[in-house]
Amino acid sequence: MRIQDARPKPAIETPRPAYNDGMAAPPASPALRIVHTVCSHDCPDSCAVLVTVNAEGRAVKVEGDPSQPVTRGFLCGKVAKYLDRVYAPDRVLYPLRRKTGVAKRPLPRGQEHEAFERVSWDEALDAIAARLKEISDRYGSESILPYSYAGTIGVLGYGSMDRRFFHRLGASQLDRTICSEAGGQAWLSVYGKKLGTPTEDFRLAKLILAWGANIHGNNIHLWPFVEEARRNGARLIVIDPYRTRTAAVADWHIAIRPGTDTALALGMMHVILNEALEDRAYIAEMTHGFERLAERAREYTPEYVAHLTGMTAAEVEQLAREYATTCPAALRLNYGVQRCENGGAAVRAIAMLPALTGAWKDRGGGAQLSTSGAFQWDEKAVRRPDLALASPLGRLARTVNMSELGRALTELGRDQKNGKLGSERATQQDEGPAVHALFVYNSNPGAIAPNHNAVQRGLERDDLFTVVHDLFFTDTTDYADFILPATTFLEHTDVQGAYGHYFVQLSKQAIEPLGESRSNVWLFGQLAQRMGFTETCFRDSPEEIICQALSIGADGHSTNPNMEHVTLEDLESEGHIPLAFHADPEKQPFLPYTSLPLATPSGKIEFYSEALAAAGLDPLPAFVPAAESRWSETAKRYPLELLGRKNDNYMNSTFANLPGHRKVEASSCRRLEMHPSDAQSRGVAEGDRVRVFNDRGAIELTVKLSADLPAGVVAARLDWAKLHPEGVNINALTSERLTDIGGGPTFYSVLVDVEKA
Repeated sequence: MRIQDARPKPAIETPRPAYNDGMAAPPASPALRIVHTVCSHDCPDSCAVLVTVNAEGRAVKVEGDPSQPVTRGFLCGKVAKYLDRVYAPDRVLYPLRRKTGVAKRPLPRGQEHEAFERVSWDEALDAIAARLKEISDRYGSESILPYSYAGTIGVLGYGSMDRRFFHRLGASQLDRTICSEAGGQAWLSVYGKKLGTPTEDFRLAKLILAWGANIHGNNIHLWPFVEEARRNGARLIVIDPYRTRTAAVADWHIAIRPGTDTALALGMMHVILNEALEDRAYIAEMTHGFERLAERAREYTPEYVAHLTGMTAAEVEQLAREYATTCPAALRLNYGVQRCENGGAAVRAIAMLPALTGAWKDRGGGAQLSTSGAFQWDEKAVRRPDLALASPLGRLARTVNMSELGRALTELGRDQKNGKLGSERATQQDEGPAVHALFVYNSNPGAIAPNHNAVQRGLERDDLFTVVHDLFFTDTTDYADFILPATTFLEHTDVQGAYGHYFVQLSKQAIEPLGESRSNVWLFGQLAQRMGFTETCFRDSPEEIICQALSIGADGHSTNPNMEHVTLEDLESEGHIPLAFHADPEKQPFLPYTSLPLATPSGKIEFYSEALAAAGLDPLPAFVPAAESRWSETAKRYPLELLGRKNDNYMNSTFANLPGHRKVEASSCRRLEMHPSDAQSRGVAEGDRVRVFNDRGAIELTVKLSADLPAGVVAARLDWAKLHPEGVNINALTSERLTDIGGGPTFYSVLVDVEKA
């Protein structure tokens, strides 16, 4: 790979009409060419994608790379139709500015252009820089809040030049908790690093336990390995309150009540220990705090757990025995489990099961939540937190929890009476100014943030300056002062790891950016220069940042752990390279957590956590009913537990606006699934229009009766608010209450009631 010319560059570079990353365009050719890219959407599969480009520079085909051992030549239904997204007729292709006098409010689909006018990039960047300077000078730099998540998970697109920019600016930092932080922190408290069973090794399992994991719906490249294991005699057990695609084809679907996962895991431990099915040798060598865990597990008898979960005591016993006595046993745990108030404890308890049985010792056994801990990028070089020392603050800024955006936009700096605004990792979030500028990229908080009505009230503020970098008119762009056109992963270069496999991958730019769309790297580099930031890092090219992420040494090789064999040239030619420990799995299989020391305080797997105890948290997992659950006082007014589900053909809110995807899911998005007994007691029938409500908000949906849900549980799906007739989505019902560990959102601890509309 060529490193860009390092000659001095002008202080401000005018946007070029193509190749926004400053990379040389591929030579014109009358023949089709194939370019290796990587899907950067928020999915564990991180697929290697081959893009066919014609002589005119138009992408005409996308397909999975058959040489990538996890992608294996096929794509999910979302990305297989990716060119519909790239060439969508309603894509935002030019910078837009809100017209003078037009209020910030929800806009009906198709009418957004009436509120905005096209401007040049120079006009937009100059105006944005001037306004950010003004806000920083008037209110303090911490009054500026970036808001982003995993709209792209590439190293550069997710967090590189943007982090440099906001560090140097002195803007508030964002605690990015919206998806996985509770579960991630919980896993780390047990194992110290996020590693897991290699995806390819699931084919060797004899039992696969999918716990809150809809593999067939949103982890589709694990599915062929599951199917191979089943052909060889493995059983698939799914634990999920909802009958997902995966649950529908499982050998046994266990529909527990929402939020009772901790109790079930501890109940399994009770049976395992009571029947001496644990691996005492592994426990003695590899774990810390076993006796204390055993004492806690004694409280969770099968009868007690059955009362909580809705299972029978015999089913609790059967599950525990089958799991503990089948070898190899692989557990696929996903992040839905941790989106309840007791979510951190739930992940901790489930994560301990393979340590209790010694399942990590067997190839094809163990567990997988995330493999992301294996990719040790040089984040300090990429994100440059040291730039905060040159900011007006002279230090790192305060941190605001993204899961409390509604409160941040309506209470921060205004009302100090409601306690700290954020997770246990950020203790000074209420200190400092109100938020006066919001810069949104890689996310759509107008749809995905909890407590939608509070978020909307904040976004409607006349004194809030809002910039949104996106591809489409979304629920968030309706409130923007400026909308900036973003690129797809076909239109910029990036490097990427994964949280579902162990391959470093290079995503090459396949086509020129459409219209005047620009990448995150280009955008924040340009803004930095217009803000007068003179540090040379703001002129780094994508290739230079990739070299920094890989810590390329003098010999051209990465110096990062497990990447020492990786060079840019090899990535350029091969597209994907396994991490060192995964280079030859047949001769040297990777068995995580089978040797010491681990990256925990004790150096061992921690059943008992002194670190959690020191933080004032329970050092052992325990079931604690949520403030919004069937056991709470709130249930007297709102007796139904709401499962806010995601659509199999969307990626959170991404793809929801595309006709092909929407055709498959649109009816599901306006549907409330109810158990027949709950519907009957409310005089509700199939097809009735109903109002689903609680103290925070309401939404009207159409009833679909389903015995696949436990009684007392209703389910509805996330959608764009602007695509609903009333301009709301199910997050009008969710709260900003946080999880027990990690400060994550509690999307699945929600109580509602239902009445005829």
